[in-house]
Amino acid sequence: MLVISSREFRENQKKYFDLIDQKEQIIVQRGKNKSYVLIPIDEKVKYIVEQEITDRLDHSIGEAKRGELTSVKREDIANLLGL
Repeated sequence: MLVISSREFRENQKKYFDLIDQKEQIIVQRGKNKSYVLIPIDEKVKYIVEQEITDRLDHSIGEAKRGELTSVKREDIANLLGL
């Protein structure tokens, strides 16, 4: 496992992407309190992400069918967005 700075990653992205492709684990530190793990997106990870979205949509559809809705007026949205 390699731990690198965000600056190091920016300057050598190709190097680190190649290492990830070779199954190396890369952690990028950003400042003192933030870190990120870089992983390749394969079919398994893609499925998990897509499944999470599907589950959230199913949950929302269920709420709508049960009448658990909150009405929002178009002008309220416009006001929130500053339009």
